Amino acid sequence: MNRPLLEMADIVRCAGQSFIEHSRKWINWQHRKVLLAIARCRTAALGGHRDRCTGCGHTTAISYNSCRNRHCPRCQGNARLHWLQARERELLPTRYVHAVFTLPRELAPLALQNKRLIYHLLFHASAETLLEIARDPRHLGAEIGFFSVLHSWNQRLQFHPHVHCVLAAGGLAPDHSRWIRSRRSFFLPIGVLSRVFRGKFVAGLRMAFHRGELQFYGSLLPLARPRAFAAWLRVLFRHDWVVYSKRPFGGPEHVLRYLGNYTHRVAISNSRLVALADDNVTFRWRDSARGNKKRLMTLPVEEFLRRFLLHLLPPGFVRIRNFGFLANRNRATLLPLCFRLLGGLEKTTPSAASSSTDQTHSLWKCPVCGGTMHVVERLSAAQLLLRSPPQPDRCAA
Repeated sequence: MNRPLLEMADIVRCAGQSFIEHSRKWINWQHRKVLLAIARCRTAALGGHRDRCTGCGHTTAISYNSCRNRHCPRCQGNARLHWLQARERELLPTRYVHAVFTLPRELAPLALQNKRLIYHLLFHASAETLLEIARDPRHLGAEIGFFSVLHSWNQRLQFHPHVHCVLAAGGLAPDHSRWIRSRRSFFLPIGVLSRVFRGKFVAGLRMAFHRGELQFYGSLLPLARPRAFAAWLRVLFRHDWVVYSKRPFGGPEHVLRYLGNYTHRVAISNSRLVALADDNVTFRWRDSARGNKKRLMTLPVEEFLRRFLLHLLPPGFVRIRNFGFLANRNRATLLPLCFRLLGGLEKTTPSAASSSTDQTHSLWKCPVCGGTMHVVERLSAAQLLLRSPPQPDRCAA
């Protein structure tokens, strides 16, 4: 695969140090760590390795090691493919649903100052909403299973926290005796989901405030007073919160390809970067308000990097979570039951999904004979500096 003309690493190498010096008032160790990892990714600074085929003996050129930082655009491909391989075994032979729960813009400043708490509450409130409404016999009357993925950005790199939920279009009956299918036209009522989600999230915020778990800085400092915070919470009920759900779509043969658009993504991929010139970065974005028309946006490089760093996750925070019969405590017993009730196998049959994961394995096969490649030599950064020519400077003039 050809390397893109411009990568996030090129921008960081060209402008990262200047950006850090101009941002000393707010930049922290995590920001610096991520920028350093991106700048060094797949360069001699991280060392490298050489592979050899067990069949024909073909030996590759030296490959530089990746940084494996979860915010690095170059390092998410393999992690995504390995995750999709594991999920392939859990896909049920039924239709699936995609739902999105979004926080209103009024909550963005508070979320930036309390990322771990707000993100956890977003997961919890959206999941509890889906589980509760699905259990209601007036709607589905079933125990559902799904996973949720946190995103915190929109196409213009602005702060926009939301979770993508992918659910099987149905669930287990309360007594686990049968599988209950959802209607073909829709899964659960959007209006009900929106109101319940808002109520659960605001109740969680109120509880966190009374426990002293919320932090307030700068312009939000007045909200530390109980009466001011209570008045601010009432504002959140003045309009409906955005919950979006697509009608149920195809079965397991479509799901992995669909999921690849949402899992293990970072705020911006290298493929969207267009140019770095005159201290400005130009990138592509999709304008959903105008029929998803693709447009170009140009930002000063320091503003671009600031927006990128808005979306760093708190250290150790898990951004993909399972719920219902897919939760860790339930999966071993309830997932096989779901397969039996649906008349399927406990492992999906080969499909378009399988072919996508087969491509993963081919990356590790010999390009000459198709045999298995394995590491035969590991090289430190010091060894590489002696053996490898310097990489060309890709900074704009």
